[in-house]
Amino acid sequence: MGESLALNIESRGYKVAVFNRTTEKITKFINGRGKGKNFIGCYSIENLLNQLKKPRKVMIMVEAGFAIDSIITKMLPILNKGDVIIDGGNSNYKDTIRRTKFIEEKGLFFIGTGISGGEKGALRGACIMIGGSKKAWTLVKKIFQDISAKINDITPCCDWIGENGAGHFVKMVHNGIEYGDMQIISEAFHIMKNIIGLNYNEMHLLFKKWNNEELKSYLIEITSKILTFKDNDGEYLLNKILDIAGQKGTGKWTVINALNLGIPLPLIAESVFARNLSNYKKERVQASKVLKGPDINIEIEKDVYIDDLKKAVYMAKIISYAQGFALMKEASKKYNWNLDFGNIASIWRNGCIIRSSFLIKVKEAYDKNPKLPNLLLDPFFKEIVIKNQSGLRKIISIAILLGIPIPAISSALSYYDGYRTENLPANLLQAQRDYFGAHKYKRIDRAEDNYFHTDWTGKDYNE
Repeated sequence: MGESLALNIESRGYKVAVFNRTTEKITKFINGRGKGKNFIGCYSIENLLNQLKKPRKVMIMVEAGFAIDSIITKMLPILNKGDVIIDGGNSNYKDTIRRTKFIEEKGLFFIGTGISGGEKGALRGACIMIGGSKKAWTLVKKIFQDISAKINDITPCCDWIGENGAGHFVKMVHNGIEYGDMQIISEAFHIMKNIIGLNYNEMHLLFKKWNNEELKSYLIEITSKILTFKDNDGEYLLNKILDIAGQKGTGKWTVINALNLGIPLPLIAESVFARNLSNYKKERVQASKVLKGPDINIEIEKDVYIDDLKKAVYMAKIISYAQGFALMKEASKKYNWNLDFGNIASIWRNGCIIRSSFLIKVKEAYDKNPKLPNLLLDPFFKEIVIKNQSGLRKIISIAILLGIPIPAISSALSYYDGYRTENLPANLLQAQRDYFGAHKYKRIDRAEDNYFHTDWTGKDYNE
């Protein structure tokens, strides 16, 4: 990522000084991909910083955590007031909040930058979410918008998101939604293969068709291509890939922060847990031999079921985004970030992994109503989910009857039904909590700020 970003920046007419603690990598880069270009190879941090024009703008691209703090500690004695330190990795937003405060107290600026698009995006144009010192944004705005992806080759997919950790928080939620999108698509693939009985070429054509309709997105596009990719022996490569999913932690961070902020995020949580479950391969193989599923045959109308599946995927996708934006809304209130959700949706429209035509409608929803409580309540999305819920319900029903696991898609319906239900059984839950723990409860026939406790047994709790 760092090397690709450096090449991208240089290609826009900037002179770039580069450093890596493994000095061989610098020599290899200067004599390889960077040969003949406007790069300065540096073999120490001091050398790197002395090559930069003041106010200096130095970008760190290393593994999140201790490594970033270590580099900052080494740079601070050399840097001057007004210089800008930029963290372009997947840092935890709380670390960014801490670093921003620490560095600003010393008269410098700190920017926490979320970057999405992978190595290719870094080289050709990424989605860039800037957080941290707003004053520093004016110093780096042109550089970052020059190297970012563009909407219709004009509008940069890069902007200042908010103070301190806002950029990294939004990038974290982006990754959480990415987990949800990927799991939804994978479950749709599982259904196509094991319920509808489509072969890889048929699935390829179906995903290709979807990518020309309302589900048009980068992940749908690459899925269609993956399905027809063959190994050197002519066999489908997908059949040879072990079904154990990896992860780097940002999906888990999204779920943890949702729990801490009290925001229901079941679809994204199930997507993280699905990856965890996939790692129990040996146990799953053993369980498959002894734990039997349903013994049932169901005749389905192929074309009808494919149409229902498309509705299910679309509705699940909407719900995944609704959960992600609800989480950002709550964080924005807690940290006083004043996030512009329409702008965030616009930034995500190109360059990033979750880029899709769908985000145009998300932007319109929040531009029209910046205080929208939940994406499901926007008139456009409300009509879509009401219309598509029948397909989602049919898909889930048949998948459950046939024993096909669809944790993300099924959680989408549970969230939708829970969110639209006026009276949930949480009153019984509160009674239980009061019974065994005297946790108290509110009453519908009393003032909302009053709490009550009942002696449910008429006896001492210690008996």
